[in-house]
Amino acid sequence: MMDKLIFGRFIPGDSFVHRLDPRAKLIFVFAFIFIVFIANNTATYAALLIFTILIILLSRIKLYFLINGLKPILILMAFTFFLHIFFTKEGDILYHWKFITIYEEGLRQGIFISVRFLVLVFVTTVLTLTTSPISITDGMEVLLNPLKKLKLPIHELALMMSISLRFIPTLMDETDKIMKAQTARGSDLTSGPIKERIKAVVPLLVPLFVSAFKRAEDLATAMEVRGYRGGEGRTRYRQLKWHVRDTIAVLSIVVMGAVLIYLRKYS
Repeated sequence: MMDKLIFGRFIPGDSFVHRLDPRAKLIFVFAFIFIVFIANNTATYAALLIFTILIILLSRIKLYFLINGLKPILILMAFTFFLHIFFTKEGDILYHWKFITIYEEGLRQGIFISVRFLVLVFVTTVLTLTTSPISITDGMEVLLNPLKKLKLPIHELALMMSISLRFIPTLMDETDKIMKAQTARGSDLTSGPIKERIKAVVPLLVPLFVSAFKRAEDLATAMEVRGYRGGEGRTRYRQLKWHVRDTIAVLSIVVMGAVLIYLRKYS
C-alpha cells in the first residue's frame, strides 16, 4: 500500500490548476479550509462536494487515482463516521438491533463530518499533486514576506516546509522497502496479537529513523557545500507571474463562501 500513497507527490501536467500561480493556489486552499466550516446543512455540504469535484476535474487528476492513493485517510474517515453513528444519541431512532442503536442526528453528523473531512483532504492533496515543492516554497515565501519586518526567518520556514513535503513520499518508499525486507526475513507485521504486532514494528522503526537521519545529514552537507547561507541576499531563477486565471481562482473561493453563507441562512 505504501507505494501507492500520494502524500507530497507532484504530478506534472498542463491543466488549469497546474498553470495557476502557487500563490493563488495557496490562498485558495487556506481560504477553502476556512469556508468549509461555514457549512452546516445538506445544501451547503452538497455545494462543497460539487465544488470539490469541479476542482478535481479542472486538475485532470482521475478520481480513482485520488481515492486509491488516499486509502489510509479514507479508512480514518470511515472510522470517524461510525463513531458518530454509534455514540451520538440524539434525534429519532432509525435502527435498533440488540445493543446497536442508530439515531437520526448521529447519522446526520457522521455524514456531514465525513464530507467535510473528504473535501479538505481532496483539495489539499490536489494542491500538492499539481504544484512542485519548489513552487510551494516560492509562493509561501512571497506571501509571508511582510512578516520579515518582524525578524521572522520566512525563507527558512518555507524551505523547511518544502523539504518536509518532498521527504514524505521518500520516507513512504523507504518504509515499504523495509517492510518487504522484514517480511522476507520472516517477520509478520499484519497478523497475530496486538502485543506481537507492536513488537514487530520496532525492527521497522529503527532502520527507518536511521535512514531518515542519514538523509537529513546528507542534505545538510550538500546544502553547505553549495554555499547555502539562508535567504538573505538570494535571488530567484523562477519568477512568479500573476495572471487573470489566478484572479479568477481567488474570486471563485470568495463566491463559494458567499454561496455557502446564503445556503446556510436560507435553506
